[in-house]
Amino acid sequence: MKTIRCKIEKVSPFNDAVYQVLLKPETAFDFQAGQYLCVVMGEKDKRPFSIASAPNAEFIELHIGAAVSESYPMQVVEHLKACAIDGSTIDIEAPGGDAHLRHESLRPRLLIAGGTGFSYIKSIVEQQIALDQQVETMLYWGCRTQDAMYFETIAREWHDAHPWLHFIPVIEEAPANWQGKTANLLAQIKQDFVSLNGYDIYIAGRFDMVGAAREIFREIGVEEAHLYGDAFAFIK
Repeated sequence: MKTIRCKIEKVSPFNDAVYQVLLKPETAFDFQAGQYLCVVMGEKDKRPFSIASAPNAEFIELHIGAAVSESYPMQVVEHLKACAIDGSTIDIEAPGGDAHLRHESLRPRLLIAGGTGFSYIKSIVEQQIALDQQVETMLYWGCRTQDAMYFETIAREWHDAHPWLHFIPVIEEAPANWQGKTANLLAQIKQDFVSLNGYDIYIAGRFDMVGAAREIFREIGVEEAHLYGDAFAFIK
């Protein structure tokens, strides 16, 4: 990973628990869709976040889930806000992770995001669009409520604009006019698929969710060589 200095272009809330951050690197760097970076808070304090933008984007985009009760990510948000106000820069280390898009594969893709795991998926989808890849792709995004689905609009726009992309929003607590599934994310996927054999699967979210997903997927034929998620490097 390289150390890169960045100017902070934007820190703004999507909702009361998720922030959108845009960074402008002083020097360009190469990364692959689905990789992450670390915000350098101190010499031994480097905090990882998925890169939400595709490699061809002007800015590096992050989605930081930072409810007030979650001090670890909120510290990063407050640091970025302070730097944006006084015009100072931050350092990042990038790129990291092996769960990037295998764009050479033409197998159908299953993209799974829990909460702010959508940032990882967004990079992958935008790279597919940039490459004009029309590989059959199903995108499941699960949240507790519709308000928590902070970028629902863009996901529905992808669904409408690209016949190869099918967006399935899943929330646990749905309003009366909800246009999507009402269920637990993993329970919905298990219900919808008889077998996962033949799919390239990309997944991001809380470690406990990703770990539970792997166990469920093993019951329905997942090929683990084609199951990608950076969480698997930390959970056994």
